[in-house]
Amino acid sequence: MLKTQSKIRIHDADICADQFDKIPDSVLLIILNKIADIRTLGRCAAVSKRLNSLVPLVEDVFVKIDKVVSIDGDNDDTIYSQKPPSLFTNFLKLFYTLLKPFHHLNNGNDGNKFFFPQVSRHTSHTPDQVLKNFHHIHNLRIELPSGDVGTEDGVVLKWKAEFGSTLQSCVVFGGTQIERKPGTDQRPFEDNGSIPESFYTNGGLKLRVVWTISSLIAASTRHYLLQPIIKDHPTLKTVVLTDADGQGTLSMGGQQLREFRENPLIASASSRRTQVPASNMRLRYAPFLELPEGMGIQGATLVAIKPSGEGSGKSKKEVDTFICGAFDGPFKAAVKALVKRRTYLLEMNGF
Repeated sequence: MLKTQSKIRIHDADICADQFDKIPDSVLLIILNKIADIRTLGRCAAVSKRLNSLVPLVEDVFVKIDKVVSIDGDNDDTIYSQKPPSLFTNFLKLFYTLLKPFHHLNNGNDGNKFFFPQVSRHTSHTPDQVLKNFHHIHNLRIELPSGDVGTEDGVVLKWKAEFGSTLQSCVVFGGTQIERKPGTDQRPFEDNGSIPESFYTNGGLKLRVVWTISSLIAASTRHYLLQPIIKDHPTLKTVVLTDADGQGTLSMGGQQLREFRENPLIASASSRRTQVPASNMRLRYAPFLELPEGMGIQGATLVAIKPSGEGSGKSKKEVDTFICGAFDGPFKAAVKALVKRRTYLLEMNGF
C-alpha cells in the first residue's frame, strides 16, 4: 500500500514580510511632504495606523479652498458661491469642503476619536479647523477658488503683497487688453515716455486707482483671515495665500510671521480686514507694451505701494527686487520694461 507524502512548503520570511514596514519614518515623511495636498494626505492617513501617526508631522501643506461663504452682518444664512460677489459689501469667510476619505482618519490616541472632524460631503470647515491636528507645519500654501477683484472682460489685473503685522509692500500690474503686436508699419499709440493728457481726462487714472484700492482691500482681507492659522501654528516659516485665477498673492516669511505674532494687528474700523497704512504709490504707465511671443498689452500699468514714513520695513533695493520678481512669464518681462519708464508719485491715506 502506497503512502501519500504530504507536501511541505517552506516560505521565505523576508518575502512574506511587509516591505512597506521596512521604509524608515524619515523617508516616509519626505514623501508625505512632497505630496503636501491636504486631501491626499487625508487619504494616506486612512491607509494605516502608521501613516495616520505620520501625517500630523508633515511640514509642507497645501490647502485648496472649494467654496467661499459670504456673511452679511449677523445673518446665519450662508450662500455658497464659487466666486464672491464683492469684497466691498461682504466679509469673505473661507470654507474648505472635506471629502469622504477624512471620515476614516482616526486619532492614534483614541480609537473613538477622528483625526479630522467627522463630516459629510456637504459639511464645511474653515482652514484653521482643517489644519488643527497638524503640529509641525513650516510651509503653508492656501489657494482660493477665484480672484477677489472683479474686472471687465479682457482686463488683466495681478497683484502681490507682503505683510507682517501690516502691509509692507505691494505691487499691482494691470492692462486694459492683451492683443497681437501690431506690425512695424502700424503705430496706433503715440508714446513719448510720458503719460498722455487723455489719461487724466478719459478715466484712465481713475480706473488705475480703483484697481489699486481693490487689490489692497483684497490683500488686507486675506491677511485678516490668516489670524487664527498663524496663532495656532507657531512653527510656520512661510505662508502663501493665492487663488486659482492667479490674480493675487499674499506672502509672509519667517521674520514677517514673527512680527505678526509680536505686534497686535490693527483692524479696519469699517470692515473685517487689516487696516492699510498711509502709503506712497509709484505709478508707471505705457499706452502699449510689447510682450514675448508676438503679443502686446494696452494701457500697461505698474503701481508699487510702500507704507510712508519711518519704519515702513523695507529698503528701496528690497522693494525693487520684490517688484521685479513679483510675477512670472510674460508679465515679468512687462514689469521689467515698466520700471524703466518715468515714475509718477501719488500719496494715499490709510483706510
